[in-house]
Parts: sequence; structure tokens; C-alpha cells
Amino acid sequence: FIDGSLYLFAFLNVATTNLYASALARGAATDKVVTNREGNVQKPGEGVVRTAAKTSLYSGIGLMLFLLGVARPLIALYIGPEAAASPGLLDSAHEYVKIRALSMPTSLLGGVLQAALLGAKDSVTPLVSILYSTIVNVSGDYLLVSKLGMGLKGAAIATLLAQLVGTAAMIGPARRRLLSKGSSLGLLPRWITKAAPDDIGARTFLKFAAPVLTLILGKISAFGFMTNAAAGLPGQPATLAAHQIALSLFFFASPFLEVISQTAQAFLPSYSILPTDGGKKGGSIDSSEWKRASERLVFRLERVGILVGAMMASVVGSIVAFLPGIVTKDAAVQTAVKPLAATLAAGVLLTAPVAVSEGALIARKQLSYLAGVYLTSTALLPPVLRKIRAGGGPVVQVWICFALFQLFRSFCFLGKILKDSMNDGKSKSENPN
Repeated sequence: FIDGSLYLFAFLNVATTNLYASALARGAATDKVVTNREGNVQKPGEGVVRTAAKTSLYSGIGLMLFLLGVARPLIALYIGPEAAASPGLLDSAHEYVKIRALSMPTSLLGGVLQAALLGAKDSVTPLVSILYSTIVNVSGDYLLVSKLGMGLKGAAIATLLAQLVGTAAMIGPARRRLLSKGSSLGLLPRWITKAAPDDIGARTFLKFAAPVLTLILGKISAFGFMTNAAAGLPGQPATLAAHQIALSLFFFASPFLEVISQTAQAFLPSYSILPTDGGKKGGSIDSSEWKRASERLVFRLERVGILVGAMMASVVGSIVAFLPGIVTKDAAVQTAVKPLAATLAAGVLLTAPVAVSEGALIARKQLSYLAGVYLTSTALLPPVLRKIRAGGGPVVQVWICFALFQLFRSFCFLGKILKDSMNDGKSKSENPN
């Protein structure tokens, strides 16, 4: 639930990566010079960074207050009445969410800083931040959960501290890498700082981010519908526990695929602007060749994505099928989760072309098409899941439904990319000059 709340605001990260990469491309193609209040030349994309940082921080504060106020009834709705009736389950979940909610402002800020750094093609700083965060999280779990016996509360505190440290580790490097000397992240209102408006304001930023929010809502809704369906099936609590294990392993595999999607979003915007210098004085690059270079990059990323997806599908499928003791010590849950191995692996594998194609389409500003596919697929999913819940079938049917859901989206996204590529080739053959 709490991670879903964070994921809801991932549209800020997507918008930051794309707008920042586009700003870099425009900056490289123009001689326009802008200076800050100290007279230093601003770097391209500074306005995007400041707007994204301020928007994320204020959104995080609002999300934190919202969760602290109404988390309990939302959790009960999320897990369903059957699971909510389990003794102590709702109370424990509510306590966990209240602690984790305190990290929302810094977590959202860290997300957009990481996205901007990736847009600047800096993957080292986010990696170092994740390393610090992981060390704090693991150490905190060991101390608070294993040694002090604080249970779920201890795990929440460890995660809270890890997220704070991860964001703090990125602020300094991000200012040096993304901003000119004397510039700030602009986290305070302009009426306090007296700073001039940025070229990319909140309205421009949110205009791009709003369609991306539709994509995020489609993803979150799918997982919420799946969890609700699993919570209403027979064999509780083992059935829901098995579903949650499969969902956790899916989320474990997803970042390995999302990073390829982010790579597409970071590199493809540069192909939207045709260089005026082909590397030689007075030279130029043919527009059709520039488009073909873009297509080659997309299909190279698709191949890498499918390879990584196959590897991660093998890993999570093998854990569920042969080593369920790694993720649960409960014998009943181990028995319940084993049948999910094949469908979980299929879902992860099919997520590879979905993630990479989605990144390419976002980078090409095909937001209306993406939103249409998500709205359609998300509308089709709940009726099927309701039938599964009403029929009282095994939880594996929920994951079969998800695999088909991913298959539909991969077909739509890949089909769009292939169609556009074929149309470009056809236009080139009809107009060789």
C-alpha cells in the first residue's frame, strides 16, 4: 500500500527525466546564454530541476499529511473485508504506514533528483545513493527487528531511515552536477527567495506529467485489483500471503527492466533535435539517417530488455518453484505459492517489452496513445478478476490474468513502434530526396 502510494507519484520522475534530457538537447543546439543572480552561466535544464524538486517536495508533504489522516480506512479497502477482519492485521499495517509516511517528502525529492541525474546520463550517483540506503536498511533491520525485537515497526523505521539517507546522499552531488555555481534547488517559494521564474514552470511541468499519471494509475490499479481478488479467494490467509510473495518478487524484478526504460527516456530525446553539425565544419546529418539511428537504439534496447527479462523471470520463477523457503518459512504458504512459479515468470518476461517500449514511446511524446492503451486494458481487467473471485478459483488464475494483461500491452506498445518504423521507411522510399 505505502509503496503503491509512492509509485503513484512516479509520474514526477518520468516527467523530470524526459524534460531534462530534452532541455539538454535544446541547450546543445543553441547559443543562448542565461546567467544566475551571481553572474554564472546556467546549465541547460536548471529550470526543470528546480521545478521538479519543488513540485516533488510539496507533493510529498501533501501525501504525508494525507496518509497520516486517512490511511486506516484506505488500507482496509485495499486488502478487502476478509483480510481486514484478521486479528491484528489492520492495526499492524496502519502503524507501519504511519511511520513510512514520514519519509514521503524526501522520497519524492530523491526520486526526481535521481531522474534528473539519469537524464544527465549520470548513473553513478544514484547507484551510490542506493548503496548507502541499502546499508542503512539492512543494518536497521538487523538491529531493530532481529536484535531489539521491534517487528514490523522496526522494519518501518529502518526503511524510513534508509530513504532519508538515500536522498541526503544525492542532494550535494546533484547540485554540483545539475546546477551552476550559486544556483539552488529552489525548494523555497519565490516570494521568499525573490528568484526569477524558471523557463520550465510548474504548469509546463505538470502539463507533461498529467498524461503520465494516467499510466501510473493504470499500473497501480492493476495490482490493487489483483490483490483485492486474491484476498477474496478461499484458503486464507495462505492464499493472500502467496499472492503477496509473488507480487513482492515481481517488484523485485521490475527495477531491472525499468532501468532500461529510463535509459530510453534519457537518450532518445536527443534524437528529437537534428544536429546542425555532422562532426565536421559546415557538415550536417541527414534527417532520415538520424531517425534510423533512433530506431536502431530502440530495437537494441528491446533486445537487451527481453534478455534481462528472461533472466529475471528465471530467477523469480526458480525461487517460487524450488526455493520458497527463502521468502517464507510457513509450510502452508510455501505450498500455496509454488503453483504461481510459471505465471509469475511469464508476467516478468512480458513486462520487459512493455517497460522498454513504454520508455521509448514516452521519450517520443506518444503520451495520448499510451494513456489510451492503459485506460482500455485497466477497464478490461476488473470484470475478469471479479469473475475469478466470485468463482473461488485458485490464486494462480489471478496471475494468469496478469500475464495476459501484460501480453496485451506489449502487443500494443511494440505494434505502435513497429508501425511507426514501417511508416518512416515507407515515407523514405516514396520520397528518396
